[in-house]
Amino acid sequence: MSLLNLTLKVWRQDNPSDSGRIETYEAKEIPTSASFLEMIDIVNERLIKDGHDPIHFDHDCREGICGMCSMTINGVPHSKERGTTTCQLHMRKFSDGETIYIEPFRAKAFPVIKDLVTDRSSFDRIIGAGGFISVRTGSAPDAHAVPVPKPDADAAFDAAACIGCGACVAACKNASAMLFVSAKASHLNHLPQGLVEKDQRTLSMVRQMDAEGFGNCTNQYECEAVCPKEISVQHIAKLNRDYLAASAREGVS
Repeated sequence: MSLLNLTLKVWRQDNPSDSGRIETYEAKEIPTSASFLEMIDIVNERLIKDGHDPIHFDHDCREGICGMCSMTINGVPHSKERGTTTCQLHMRKFSDGETIYIEPFRAKAFPVIKDLVTDRSSFDRIIGAGGFISVRTGSAPDAHAVPVPKPDADAAFDAAACIGCGACVAACKNASAMLFVSAKASHLNHLPQGLVEKDQRTLSMVRQMDAEGFGNCTNQYECEAVCPKEISVQHIAKLNRDYLAASAREGVS
């Protein structure tokens, strides 16, 4: 088993009002088979043993599903590996003696709570603004009871893959949340079950996004490049079309 000796430059911030700073740690004898989060676990165990405060970071499933492991690695959200969350990144992607910079996601709407932990509850409020769909509850419907064209089903499935990690926001120079919002709206707006509330959903989610302080999209596609689920920016184009149509109908209603 190969071992790595690394230097970590880690953002430390005691609380939301603290100005924060970069601190240096030696990460010695790290197995190349370890994940990035396991590497931080090893460093934290050593810090605790020496009586120091461990590095605080978010994590949950460690399977690339929940989106909690959001951090910027060497200037790139989740790292330079495409289609990969931080928890799926393994240390074999790094070289012995390398210096690694680790910082939280940077956005006005994602205030830092402590170290690498940010408050991304703004995403929850955007989802909440989207509301629900009007479908019959009770027993499961028969398969294919509601016909859905294959292109629409594929697009909805692609959008539904969004895990809400916020990498798109962290990568965008304007801290835009358009890829996230478009994915969350698109996976319902493509389906017959979501058409009843489509206009209200679109208007409410976009207006909540603006209220949270996210920036505007300028179509430079950094969001798509860093998305761990590789969600297409075509969903942004659909959201823009849906929003314009909904706004026009709202104006004449």
